[in-house]
Amino acid sequence: MKTMYNPRKVVIVGAGAVGSTFAYALAQRSLADEIALIDLNPEYAEGQVLDLAHGLPYYPSVEIYVGEKEDYADAHVIVITAGAKQAPGESRLNLIQKNSRIIEGLIDEIVSQNSQAIVLIASNPVDVLTHVALKRSGWPKNRVIGSGTVLDSARFRYLLSQHCNVDVGNVHAYILGEHGDSEFAAWSMTHIGGVPIDEYCPMCDGCDDWETHREEIVKTVRDSAYHIINYKGATYFAIGMALTRIVGTILQDQRSVLTVSTLLEGEYGIDDVCLGIPCVVGKDGVLQVIEANLTPEEKTLLQKSAAIVESAQKELQDNISAD
Repeated sequence: MKTMYNPRKVVIVGAGAVGSTFAYALAQRSLADEIALIDLNPEYAEGQVLDLAHGLPYYPSVEIYVGEKEDYADAHVIVITAGAKQAPGESRLNLIQKNSRIIEGLIDEIVSQNSQAIVLIASNPVDVLTHVALKRSGWPKNRVIGSGTVLDSARFRYLLSQHCNVDVGNVHAYILGEHGDSEFAAWSMTHIGGVPIDEYCPMCDGCDDWETHREEIVKTVRDSAYHIINYKGATYFAIGMALTRIVGTILQDQRSVLTVSTLLEGEYGIDDVCLGIPCVVGKDGVLQVIEANLTPEEKTLLQKSAAIVESAQKELQDNISAD
């Protein structure tokens, strides 16, 4: 029986630094058959598409074009990177009011096209905006996720690999909670080559005062975005790769464990808040939330992070009600 080929289609909303870098990374990985780039400024999107398309002789086979809202209808994954960017010294939570309105408008357009896609939010503050997008869509929670702490976890793994002088592929480690100032390292889940970090580091030559090093590494992870923004105005290379990792997991149904932002409904004693938590991710989005056996201290840090995000959600709702 002849079957119709259904191309793997990714729509990227926002053709700025993050969206275009993600498109560039995605095009080189042979994950998507079609990449549609949408932007509020169509001419800007056209320029980005032309620049990307001129490299097509060197990519795996992929079609890249300027998208329209109708492209939402048959997309497999819709990645939203649009929004006001974070200014030097500005907290991610300060972006909430500006970007929530943008997200709501985009979700309304996506829903109007009867899209069956997985929606991935990358705009900041990502946890609050993932919650906004999910509630606005009315979809099941598995279909609306945020980039969460996937990038933060990558930064954490990189720094640990540098500190321990070991291949980053052998480092398994997670940053949990808000993608922001209240995030924390889940040291109880950190392993190098299957060896818990607290057992591995005493075996390293010259690794004295491990507790001090731990605090320095976590602080560097937490402050990374601020440093990069101060240096060059924005972060986009690493988040572009992180988004490619998430989208590839969805398109190929890899069932990978990633710390995406998802709605918690009682897990870890937290309800109605989106946070970066280890989740099994596949073709239907979040397939399972993993409830790890965190230490009492880590549980407290997660609760504190949830409270900060919940407070931001409430503040946003109060401001909407007052308008």
